[in-house]
Amino acid sequence: MTDVEKIKTYYARPEIQKEFVRLSQNREVQAWFGTIRGRRPEIVNFEGDIRDLIKQGMTSFHISEERWKDPLLLEAGLNKRDLNDLRIGWDCILDLDAKNLEFSIMCADLIIEALKFNDVKNYSIKFSGNHGFHIAIPFECFPSEVNGVNIKDYFPDGVRVISEYLKNMIKDFLSAKILEKYSLEKAAISVAKKVEDVIINGKFDPFKVVDIDSVLISNRHLFRCVYSINEKSGLVSIPLKNLKDFNIENAKMENVKTDIKFLDRENVIKDEAKNLLIQAFDWAKKTNYIEEVKPDRKFEAPKVAIKPDYFPQCILKLMTGVKEDGRKRAVFILVNFFQNVGWSLEDIDKFMMEWNKKNTEPLREGYIKAQISWFKRQKKLVLPPNCDNPSYYKTMGIKCEDSVCSKCKNPVNYALRMLKINSSKKEK
Repeated sequence: MTDVEKIKTYYARPEIQKEFVRLSQNREVQAWFGTIRGRRPEIVNFEGDIRDLIKQGMTSFHISEERWKDPLLLEAGLNKRDLNDLRIGWDCILDLDAKNLEFSIMCADLIIEALKFNDVKNYSIKFSGNHGFHIAIPFECFPSEVNGVNIKDYFPDGVRVISEYLKNMIKDFLSAKILEKYSLEKAAISVAKKVEDVIINGKFDPFKVVDIDSVLISNRHLFRCVYSINEKSGLVSIPLKNLKDFNIENAKMENVKTDIKFLDRENVIKDEAKNLLIQAFDWAKKTNYIEEVKPDRKFEAPKVAIKPDYFPQCILKLMTGVKEDGRKRAVFILVNFFQNVGWSLEDIDKFMMEWNKKNTEPLREGYIKAQISWFKRQKKLVLPPNCDNPSYYKTMGIKCEDSVCSKCKNPVNYALRMLKINSSKKEK
């Protein structure tokens, strides 16, 4: 049996088609056909819809974290208000990934303990199909409103705040757990990195070997549906009752069982994630993370593009390329920064394409194009993350000297300040 026939035989199972349909309700979906992605927006209402996709050669099936009144009304360029009007809710999906699967297991175990500590019991967990796990909290677990914020409209920021709060909770425990079994050198080598890549300010950072990347989650974000095949590994994204029950052999197509429901809303206790959300909000405010989560500052870029001669150390370091960890964060920082210092989108596009070639492992060109396209649709500029934001410069190992950051607060402020100083000197 060829791989194509094997995939079709697997997806032909009625119970798998039924689960695809159940989880597709009120969601935007997308089928992948090898390296080709299907159209968006798309919906699935019946098992016959799934069978049509199988006939077309579907290799994997993806669904949105957000739930919509009518997913077919979605289109590129919708503003925040239009998206909020269409959205009826969202599920919190925590995406854990590491080249060393054991690190993902350690991290998932601690995240689950952190959820239990915050009174969340109705979570779901599934193997991603490759190197990680997805831990999900149904929208029904959250309160309708917290601190005056309508939770329905708080996407993707709600997922980001929860994710960063949980990371902060487990960081030291995860570090100890990894170093209890691995030396620093072996831990780095197991994820194809050098020791210096996993040390930040003289201390081992466990999130340099296992990733919970929430920063780049955006509206209409999709994730691999449970029971979908992962094209890279050929394994299936299977749900787990308990993490300790995980056996990678069960993720082979011929061994998959469908007796566990992922994101089962029937037994959810309303508001059981309220404490988690409140604690996450409080942590975000105390650490200033909330400032980046709700960027609503107006800013007007200079009329003439500022040259790199006036850029801060952190931006100059990023411009030379980065290693695999932090590439997407770098795109987010650089495109935001360049726009705010007067670069045209055409110049940004040209630079980013060349910059990507400098990375140890370049991102897909389509990813960068999509990010720049998103920025083109925004009606106002937003400053890049502040210098003291805990999720960026410091953890990426590119933080400027404290004397620079304390004076300028934001990389854009530094560039503007240096330009002003230089202009004053010329006038004199």
